[in-house]
Amino acid sequence: MRKGVAELIGTFALVFCGTGAIVIDQQSGGAVTHVGIAITFGLIVLAMIYTLGDISGAHLNPAVSIAFMVSGRMKGKDTLNYVAWQLAGAFIASLSLQFLFPQNHNLGVTMPAGSDMQSFILETILTFFLMFVIMNVSTGPKEKGITAGIAVASVVGLEAMFAGPICGASMNPARSIAPAIVSGNMQFISHQWIYLTAPVVGACLAVFAFNFIKNTNSTPHE
Repeated sequence: MRKGVAELIGTFALVFCGTGAIVIDQQSGGAVTHVGIAITFGLIVLAMIYTLGDISGAHLNPAVSIAFMVSGRMKGKDTLNYVAWQLAGAFIASLSLQFLFPQNHNLGVTMPAGSDMQSFILETILTFFLMFVIMNVSTGPKEKGITAGIAVASVVGLEAMFAGPICGASMNPARSIAPAIVSGNMQFISHQWIYLTAPVVGACLAVFAFNFIKNTNSTPHE
């Protein structure tokens, strides 16, 4: 329960601040800017890792939790618990933004600017990079410490900066599905298969890549 509530609060903060930056940018005629949105995502991830890393690991992302399960660092029942709390936090955040900005109809939803396949491949690669970094700087299933916070937040901000205009740079099923469903727009919902599957695929591929490199490094003469 303690870890679950930590994941709920952390994911709420991520979605509220991140998608909130998108909503406020739209409402203010671009005052936040795309760069500001990317920095907001990076900073809130940094803050939550430092705040919650020692409690729950600050996954804030179902794809990360699933990848930790695939890596053997997390039990299946714990993963389901984490994902449920993460989704709850994301939905509460989107509902809060809908209440605060009822005139905004997309709530910071992620949508492909080009083809679905283009965004699927981009999201897979982006999440691969994110999870690859997380695997290298985390302790067990926990992202914690100075190195983890800076490294993970930098990747989130960097990828949001350059890939956001094309695919949304979600890398997080909870961050995408919540605003899409709360908005009630079927056009938004119809594209969410990208953001539900690609981050999980990318994160799991990163686990296998990390394990291969780790095993290779353990036998330097091979």
